[in-house]
Amino acid sequence: MEKDIVNIGKSVVIKGELNGSEDLTIEGHVEGTIQLKEHVLTIGPNGKIKAAVFAKAVIVLGEVTGNVTASEKVDIRDNGSVDGDIISPRVAIAEGAHFRGSVDMQRKGAAAGPGAPKPATPQAAAPEKTQSQPQGAPQRVGA
Repeated sequence: MEKDIVNIGKSVVIKGELNGSEDLTIEGHVEGTIQLKEHVLTIGPNGKIKAAVFAKAVIVLGEVTGNVTASEKVDIRDNGSVDGDIISPRVAIAEGAHFRGSVDMQRKGAAAGPGAPKPATPQAAAPEKTQSQPQGAPQRVGA
């Protein structure tokens, strides 16, 4: 099976929204939003990205300014740079790489966002408060 990989050369500048259904390597400049939800995005050593990134996997050898969300993995290689938050179940940051931001390594299948049910809480559906608390867990009643 032949794998489609598209390259954006280092002299190319894109401003706006970039969507695709194949693997993509960026050596140029992209500003805006990049969405490759089922595919791999590679930012080459010459790539400079100022965008919100959504992909299956993101490999960073160049510079990314903006939040990166990957359903499988974010890999910041040697000399790669990410200035923004990362949301991915797996994150690899090589020695010599630059990263500034926060990392949320949410589990696969877990609902994202505030207020989402936590998978480790089996009694999350119980609406009323009960007196049966696990040993050592503090409980406040009243104001």
